[in-house]
Amino acid sequence: MAADDERVMISAIEHYAYCPRQCALIHVEQVFDENVFTLQGMALHERAHEAFTTLEEGKRIERAVPLWSEVLCLIGKADTVEFLADGCVRPVEYKRGARAARAHDDLQLCAQALCLEEMLGVPVTTGAIFYHASRRTREVVFDDKLRAATREAIAQVRDLLRTGRIPPPVNDARCRDCSLLHSCQPQALAAAAGLDEDALFTPPSDEEMEE
Repeated sequence: MAADDERVMISAIEHYAYCPRQCALIHVEQVFDENVFTLQGMALHERAHEAFTTLEEGKRIERAVPLWSEVLCLIGKADTVEFLADGCVRPVEYKRGARAARAHDDLQLCAQALCLEEMLGVPVTTGAIFYHASRRTREVVFDDKLRAATREAIAQVRDLLRTGRIPPPVNDARCRDCSLLHSCQPQALAAAAGLDEDALFTPPSDEEMEE
């Protein structure tokens, strides 16, 4: 079990916000399966996580930036951090799919921003998510509501790691493309949970066997 001050992986926040059971299987049970979507995502992140610095007009771009927060006990890595000429700092995350507003993506990016603020001592007010399938970028504003939701998600992940509990399967649209579908078996477990106890096999008693 994780201690209350054990560091939480930033990636676990995204996993938890998407599906608490997925988070538990990966970060508690150490289960990780691959499918075509995770392989595509891994290839994309391997390119993003090749550490180097580039200069473009008006900004310096750092890739594969280690992140941490002593206050929130977080650790992780940013795909890209942009340092703009006006002094602003902006994390940029790369995702495999098409551009869409997804809460779990925003929470992960906001956690990166909280780490950068603590590490650099500067406010980080916006970030961006680049979606590879559509080749489009979505801006994310780190307002008070998103910051509060991110801190709450961090606390929930830490509680999950501390207790070691495995939440029940959701068995909904999220499962379709999940790489852990076969390990999780949401349909089978959901069906089993819905069975009438009277329909389950009960071994006969000794008295019944003697009759």
